[in-house]
Parts: sequence; C-alpha cells; structure tokens
Amino acid sequence: MVDVGGKAATRREAVAEATVRLDAATRELLLSGRLPKGEALAVARVAGIQAGKDTSRLIPLCHPLPLSQLRIEFEPVGDDAVRVEASAVTVGPTGVEMEALVAASIAALTIYDMVKARCRGATVERVRLLHKSGGKSGVWSAADGAPA
Repeated sequence: MVDVGGKAATRREAVAEATVRLDAATRELLLSGRLPKGEALAVARVAGIQAGKDTSRLIPLCHPLPLSQLRIEFEPVGDDAVRVEASAVTVGPTGVEMEALVAASIAALTIYDMVKARCRGATVERVRLLHKSGGKSGVWSAADGAPA
C-alpha cells in the first residue's frame, strides 16, 4: 500500500455510476417492487452500501477508510435501463473513488442477480467515476475530463 500517513486529512467525496440494461417489462417490475425475488432496489441499496464499506477487503492495496456517508440512488433511463449512482464521503488522507465505484458496481450486480431469471439478456454497463473532490488534487468531474 502507498504510505498516506503524511497527507492531510481532508473531506473527500466521490460519485460513481453504473447502468443496468434490461427489457421494459422487467424494468417495470423492478421499479414497482414486484419481482419474484422481492424488493430488488432495497436489496441492491444495502448490498452497495455493504460492498462500499468492504472495499479494502475486496481490492488489494486499498486503504480501509472510515466512511461518514455512503448513498445509493436509482433512476430509470430511457425505456430499458436503470442508472445506479453511489456517493461516498470520508474525512481522511486518501480518496473514496474506489468505495463509490465498488458500491455502484455491486448494487448493479445485485439488480442483475435479481432480474436474471426473468430477463436473461440483462447487462451491467458503463461503470465509471463521475466526480471526486478533496485533497491536494482538488475537484475532478467526468464532464470536464480533467482536474478543475
């Protein structure tokens, strides 16, 4: 692991997203909570939060971080997708990008698991970092493509 002991503890935030693409009928069942496996979005939210908290166990060389917030939100996109957004916050010497990315990924994979019997063509697409702030490198947003 990289030594971050000499870095200042600052408020650090990161936002990541993932997209789950599935047929319209299955998406309607997902959004209304009527899938055979139950309330998939509630389960996916908890799975994403749990995974974000366990990032240092899942990805070698990631520092364990005391998260002060980890939030998972869902929104329909077009006729055949659901967007998962994960936001992570900490005060510490290193960023929370990996925690946000892991949380978004696992929430999306949980949705996939809960819809796969009904929609065999479901996919998880475009897992990416949208925004990060804090620390010496400042603010970065995917829309800008470079540090601000």
